[in-house]
Amino acid sequence: MTSAFQPIFSPLVTSALETERHVAAAGWDQPPRLFALVRTAGLLEREPHLRAQLSAGEDDSFTAIEQEGLPNTSSLESILARLAWPDEVDGVALAVERLVVPPEAERDLPENPDQAAEALAAHPDRKDVRLLVAVLRDGESTCLLRQRDHDTDDKVASGPDIAPGLVHALSATLQD
Repeated sequence: MTSAFQPIFSPLVTSALETERHVAAAGWDQPPRLFALVRTAGLLEREPHLRAQLSAGEDDSFTAIEQEGLPNTSSLESILARLAWPDEVDGVALAVERLVVPPEAERDLPENPDQAAEALAAHPDRKDVRLLVAVLRDGESTCLLRQRDHDTDDKVASGPDIAPGLVHALSATLQD
């Protein structure tokens, strides 16, 4: 008899992993993608015609609904500052790509933001990453990080403290 270890994830982590894989399937160099997280059971109650497309899963599972038409801007913070969600939305997830460079790469950057971004993008030690941050109204959150250099589902890092600024900004969109 063989026994495989099957980790048990919270419904939020499970939803975040599924959403991250969905985003990853579209490849790299994507704009930010925003998702409303709703309890699947409640969604099926409100929208029974979706039953064929969704499995009811666990009673506390979440379905991610992509919010299309996100404005294309360099200021993600300004978009998040204007967001508010109706009560039917239990949480929110955001996928965003970033460049990560060693701390010394940020020294002596040009003052012009566009020139600084170009210098960082050209840095030989830069790493391209995609963050997926998901938060619920009750404060639960999770962060996932995929590196372009290690672009496989089994190499996605997770943890609560990977992107605390994004966790805070997303949490604020769920407050009354």
